[in-house]
Amino acid sequence: MGAGGDGRPVRDSYMKKSFSIDKLANLANVKDDLIVLRHMWFGSKKGDDHAARLENFYGPQAKAYDKFRANFLWGRKPMLAACAARLAGRSNLIWVDLGGGTGENVDMMAQYLPLENFKSIYVVDLCHSLCEIAKSKVKAKGWRNVHVVEADACTFQPPEGTATLITFSYSLSMIPPFHSVIDGALSYLHPDGFCGVTDFFVSSKYDLPMRQMSWARRFFWRSIFDIDNIDLGPERRAYLEQKLERVWEINSQGSIPYVPYLRAPYYIWIGRHRQLGHAAHENKVDRPALFPPTFLYTQSWEDPDPDMEVMDINPKDTVLTLTSGGCNALNLILHGAAEVVSVDCNPAQSALLELKSVAIQQLEYEDMWQLFGEGVHSRIEELYERKLSPFLSQTSNNFWSKRLWYFKHGLYYQGGMGKLCWVLQCLAAFLGMSKTVKRLANAPTLEEQKKLWDSNSLVYFIKHGPKFLVWLFCKMVALLLFNKVVLWFGGGVPVKQYKLIKADGIPIEKYIARTLDGVAENSHLRKQNYFYYNCMTGKFLRDNCPAYLREANFAKLKAGDIDKLTVATGTFLDELRARKYTKVILMDHVDWLDMDHAKVVADTLAQQVLPGGIVIWRSAALCPPYAELIKKAGFDVKCISRADQGYMDKVNMYSSFYVAKRKAKKD
Repeated sequence: MGAGGDGRPVRDSYMKKSFSIDKLANLANVKDDLIVLRHMWFGSKKGDDHAARLENFYGPQAKAYDKFRANFLWGRKPMLAACAARLAGRSNLIWVDLGGGTGENVDMMAQYLPLENFKSIYVVDLCHSLCEIAKSKVKAKGWRNVHVVEADACTFQPPEGTATLITFSYSLSMIPPFHSVIDGALSYLHPDGFCGVTDFFVSSKYDLPMRQMSWARRFFWRSIFDIDNIDLGPERRAYLEQKLERVWEINSQGSIPYVPYLRAPYYIWIGRHRQLGHAAHENKVDRPALFPPTFLYTQSWEDPDPDMEVMDINPKDTVLTLTSGGCNALNLILHGAAEVVSVDCNPAQSALLELKSVAIQQLEYEDMWQLFGEGVHSRIEELYERKLSPFLSQTSNNFWSKRLWYFKHGLYYQGGMGKLCWVLQCLAAFLGMSKTVKRLANAPTLEEQKKLWDSNSLVYFIKHGPKFLVWLFCKMVALLLFNKVVLWFGGGVPVKQYKLIKADGIPIEKYIARTLDGVAENSHLRKQNYFYYNCMTGKFLRDNCPAYLREANFAKLKAGDIDKLTVATGTFLDELRARKYTKVILMDHVDWLDMDHAKVVADTLAQQVLPGGIVIWRSAALCPPYAELIKKAGFDVKCISRADQGYMDKVNMYSSFYVAKRKAKKD
């Protein structure tokens, strides 16, 4: 780490000595870049045929081609990583890189998949100068299985007659007879092979949501690239999708060297011969108004044990739940549900659960534990690029690609509640209570924990101090730490829920004191309560963590059970209406709604929950007013527990816990 402990290098004497050398090297690079730019902007694009046009354009810049394109062709590495991730573990592969230019893709692929896994690699290009650079590279690298072929991609056929992988890396847009080259390539694509494409693009006027562009962007970029005989139109990708099944797709934009502000649109597309039909296209989703630009919760804040006691999850169940941190959705699968649909209106919460799901599928247990047990992983960039990103949706990729630092600084100190926990830990350190917090979190027994809690000077003062001073102190704390803004952005408590608490005549400071005192007096943090242990330490323990992080459960999910999970971003009502359910977990969702919307939820539950089905929820109110609405809609409603009757569960954050059973229609 650097002097500041943040990874920045120290500016030592060695760096000062080498600065002039680096400066000269940078000047040489700038000179090469200017040569490339001159030929891109002012070079000849004319010729008697396509080969001549390519040679006139690329020939003068061939030697500087790779360095410049490294900061321009942003889709190459993620495209190769996505292909490699899908070919991992296979051998005797045949790869045809059509329009492969200087062979730089081969060098990049070596970062993701050993080149020894390939029986043959064919770099096919029509430009003589680029092929000469590629041949020099093959000789210098000693690649015995790499063959540079100066030929027309439309007519090339690999000697083996088949290819496991075919790639077009910023080349398809430069091949005028694109129907011919695609038809030719697919004629030798192995039945179990993949086709990877990355290129610049513009959308059609009416396109898939994640591809859609404005008229101005379509016109501008197509016009600019058309000057260099590059066609960015949507026809090529449309033809690919007519011939192949889309497996994965990303639409993004990247910077251009020496061109400020402008970012060129590009896409990555992976396809294969038809098996299941196209992967479902993504809808563009935005975070709701007043939500922070990240998630509120890093873990689920409902104790799953009481849920399982009343829900009787079985292999016939289709369950709908809110996502939150996603831990409890995974727990439902582990308890045997046939299908679990997890929905959240905040795309960041969906991105968190999707990352957990992909990590279960693609990583080994130790890496999974480092990411979501410790919340820190030293190799997060590598894991993300090679194993996680290639299987995430575009929305989740957009979210996580900018936030990998979460796993450097601690995942569980991020998001709304994570930041609140961090602030409270800092406050404890300021007050000289860090050691007390650590001892409390790691008390060997519940009895020892209770002694530490009750003997703490602050707790003792609140419980036994002069009433007026205690009242004054609590009001000040509530004003600073438990006001409506902090409760929303730090605790995910909306204003409507806050009003429910006040309607019961309970001041917010008393509500929180009841929560924390109940946990400290009744739940052993070190062994039984991973919720608050995580808040106090920023991590879980292997014997005190959500169910999905236990090694045996991880193995069960990885073996195929994780496929039972559907992660959806949108409104709860939309997913409720999408299918019939046997079990529904409302969490505290209806607390957030006014009575008119609560009635819509109750009526929709009556329509979508099968007879005998179970609905559960928690509320910040002792007697939530919407319970009667659910009862009138056709449910037998029962209050399982209330906070005024004592400690409720390991979270102990709500005032009541309800279960409702759907009546048979004849009832």
